[in-house]
This record gives sequence, C-alpha cells and structure tokens, in this order.
Amino acid sequence: MSSYSIKDLEHLSGIKAHTLRIWEQRYNLVQPKRTETNIRYYDDADLKLILNVALLNNNGFKISKIAQMNAQEMRDKVIGLTERTLAYEDQIHALTVSMIEIDEESFDRILSINQRRIGFDETMLQVIYPFLSKIGLLWQVGTITPAQEHFISNLIRQKLIVEIDKYVYQGGGKKFLLFLPEGELHEISLLFAAYLIKREGHKVIYLGQSTPKYDLIEVYQYHQPEFLITVITTSPDEESLQGYLDELAGIFADSELIVSGYQVLRTPVQLPENIRLLEKLEEIKGVMESLAANGAIIS
Repeated sequence: MSSYSIKDLEHLSGIKAHTLRIWEQRYNLVQPKRTETNIRYYDDADLKLILNVALLNNNGFKISKIAQMNAQEMRDKVIGLTERTLAYEDQIHALTVSMIEIDEESFDRILSINQRRIGFDETMLQVIYPFLSKIGLLWQVGTITPAQEHFISNLIRQKLIVEIDKYVYQGGGKKFLLFLPEGELHEISLLFAAYLIKREGHKVIYLGQSTPKYDLIEVYQYHQPEFLITVITTSPDEESLQGYLDELAGIFADSELIVSGYQVLRTPVQLPENIRLLEKLEEIKGVMESLAANGAIIS
C-alpha cells in the first residue's frame, strides 16, 4: 500500500492543503494516519476519497453534501459524472482512482469515452500525458508502487499498439528509426511518435526499449533512415548525456536525430548540428506537417 503526504494529495487532486485540513476538521472527511515519529500520512483509500470529493466538488456538489454521502453513493455519482463531464481534469482524477484500485475495466471505460468524444490524439495529449505527468513525480519519490506504475503503463502501451496496427505502410514517405538508449525503458512517448509517423504514411522502423548501440548501428546501415528519434528519460545519466549525444551525432552524421525526454530537457547540453530537440514529443506533429508541405509523401 502506498503512502502520501498532504502535498501529494494537493498535487493529485488540485485541492489546497489548507482546504484539505479544514475539511478534515469540519467534516471529518479523512483521518490521516501517523508514523512512529508522528508524521502525518494518507493511504490509497484516502487518496481515492479525496479525488472523488474533488471531482464532485468541481461539478457543483457542496462539500457539506459530499461529506454526508456513503461510499456507494459517492461512487455512483462519480461514475455518472465521468460519463458526462467534458472536463479533462475530471477524467484525470477518474484515471488516478482506476490506477489506485488496479481497475482495468474502469480505466478502459474512461479512455473509450474520451476517444469517442475527442479522438485518440486529443485523448493522449489532453488526458493521458497530463495524467502521466501528475503521477510521475509521485513515482519518482516512491509514493506510487511499481505495480501501479506498471499497470498503467502497460494499459496505455496496449492502446497505442492497437492504434499503430491500424496503419499499414504503403510505400513512399521518409524512413524513421525509433529507439530508446540502453537502459531506457520509458516507452510511451516513443510509441506515440511511432503512431503519429505511421499514420502520416512514413516508414517506421521501431526498435523500442534499451536498444544496444551495436544493433542500432546495424539496423541504421541496412535501412539508411533520414530520421532517428529517441526519448531520454533516465538513461544515459546527466554526466554521460553530452558524450552520448555527440557520439550519436557522429555515427549518424547523414541523418537528422530528434531527441526529447526529461533527462535531455533538464540537463544543459550543446546540441550538435544534426540533432533537433523537442520540448514535447508530440511536436513531432509539426515535423510531419513540414514533410507533407514539402511533398514527402508519395501517393
């Protein structure tokens, strides 16, 4: 079971810590536990309750009324709201509850509702990515369990693969070689890039997680892609990053490398001329639009 500070609850629910404390005192909404050293903390049940309270409160329910609801009544209200509300924050709250409960059916239902309303691209950009960003900090500090993180990542990965498989390469366009550095396992952004590229009719050579350098070079020499794309979230580390980028730029001097990811965005580096940095990998859409404008797709 995970444990959360009141700041974690604030971060995930959007309710200020000061307000949460008032609600605790006035409505006995949650009762924090205490460690042996008397530090307050909250568990999964508390987080789930606060997320449901936030969703109801954001949709016009008064806190005094919410506090009187039993667990089943609150659950029914929340399910009804997530099927009707268009607010992205409400959908993110509902996804977080699904993660806590390891509830695949609920997670799938929420994603399906959003896909029908706003399409797959916008579901990824407006719901999934903000959701992953919200839980990312908690994962880094260890307040989300590996089981919860793996559960969510694998469900999103499955959704992306299903969408990618809808598109069959018909010839023409450019070649894109997608890979993650050795030791790098965070694959969702790379899969989303593969989906966007393949949908636009380009050829995707997808190597995925933790690609050994020797294999990367071998595949590159065989296919001679115009573009390579990678995401550097945790590996290589800060000390090795500049050398790694310089090495890539030299080995693949005849191609353009597109890089993104937490590690490369937060670490000061000098980018070689043939490396382009994207603040967000979804900016690959702009690259696709530029290629289309220049007639890269051959009908």
